[in-house]
Amino acid sequence: MKSFNRWPIQRIALAAFCALGLIVSAATKTISAESADPKDQLTPERGSPTNREIQNPSGLSSLIDEALLRSPIIAAAKAHWQASTKVPRQVSTIPDPQLSFQQLTVGGPKPFEGYESSDFYYSGFGFMQDIPGPGKLHLRAQQAEKEAEAARLTYETQQRQVVEQVRETYFNLFYVAKTKDLLSQTREQLERVERTSDSQYQLGMSQQQDVLKAQLEMTSLLKEIAMNDEQYLQAQAGLKGLLGREQDSPNVPIGEVSASEVTAESGRLRQLASTNSPAFRQALAMEQKSDLGLSLAKKDYIPDFTVGYMYQKRGPGFSDLYQLTAGATIPLYFWRKQTPAVEQAALEKEAAHAETYASRLSTMSDLQAQIIGLETTARIMSVYKSGLIPQSRATQSSALNSYRVGKIDFQTLLSSMVDVLRLQQEYYRTLADHEIAVAKIKQIVGENI
Repeated sequence: MKSFNRWPIQRIALAAFCALGLIVSAATKTISAESADPKDQLTPERGSPTNREIQNPSGLSSLIDEALLRSPIIAAAKAHWQASTKVPRQVSTIPDPQLSFQQLTVGGPKPFEGYESSDFYYSGFGFMQDIPGPGKLHLRAQQAEKEAEAARLTYETQQRQVVEQVRETYFNLFYVAKTKDLLSQTREQLERVERTSDSQYQLGMSQQQDVLKAQLEMTSLLKEIAMNDEQYLQAQAGLKGLLGREQDSPNVPIGEVSASEVTAESGRLRQLASTNSPAFRQALAMEQKSDLGLSLAKKDYIPDFTVGYMYQKRGPGFSDLYQLTAGATIPLYFWRKQTPAVEQAALEKEAAHAETYASRLSTMSDLQAQIIGLETTARIMSVYKSGLIPQSRATQSSALNSYRVGKIDFQTLLSSMVDVLRLQQEYYRTLADHEIAVAKIKQIVGENI
């Protein structure tokens, strides 16, 4: 009879532990399934080229696609954004319930001891559930959603910054490459002039100092070519880093660059910046998060609740016990906890509002600076193309012909050649600055300008 009466208690305990094991096992399988979800893994953007498709990219657009695919900065921002999207569901879920098993033995430490001989013996099973106050979980979920939105905008900001850096480096490389070509052409011209000067010196038509001066200028150009090569290699190293390439890989080919035309007016660009700038929208999302934080701080004046239930199995001849409990947290010290928290949230909201306004001013200031630079470089390029460069080339051609017949000295000819070189360099520098300004404007307002 003893063993017969003891078995129901043992079966109840065994069933409780089995149920708890099943719950843990199901939770573990859920976690494993979610962690293996292919949607959560970092994959190339839809429409982006794969690694095989970027073996030998040519052109700026292909380099931009490669940077977007391989940049570790963008990959880190994307992973952070994807991680933040998992938070709202977590914080909007009520706390996990607490399962409990109680056993009071009488007469010894063995399980179920005293079951038949003591009135105080019992075995109990129960659970307890914490329930946050009304509206708190919803506000926490909204806060997490704004945080995820800010992380997405950070990801977009990193994309635009990398694209702008690729473009800027590419245009600087274009200028350096053009400068190298100009220096080589000028050196070839000086070699021809040096041979002319030497021939005239042999015939007594010029002085030896003209020959020496031509040789000096050629040596000086060699120094400039060497410095230009250094700038080119440094820019190539920076571009390879942006593209995720190793430094021992071949240099990136640089093609021709023509002036881009921005059709949108200044007012339209400012409107696009106010709606498309990821930096400004990120600040706005954080301001909205601070608004929700203030509402959540005020909700903490509302108590949180606890509900529990307990079943107790007593010995033979005694009735089973059933216990229901309910509790609530009382914000008794609200002047030391909840009230300062509300004041803190209000100050953080004020700070976030100021940061949003500062971000808007900074965005508009950067945009206006680039618009001014764009308009200025466009006017300067027009002056170079229509006036300065053609005039300097005509002057050089006239000076060269006059020098051959002895009508001008060598210094005048050399000055005209240097003028052509410097004016062409300045034109390509202005063209590169013009395209860099366009790239920065696209970073602020988006591609559709």
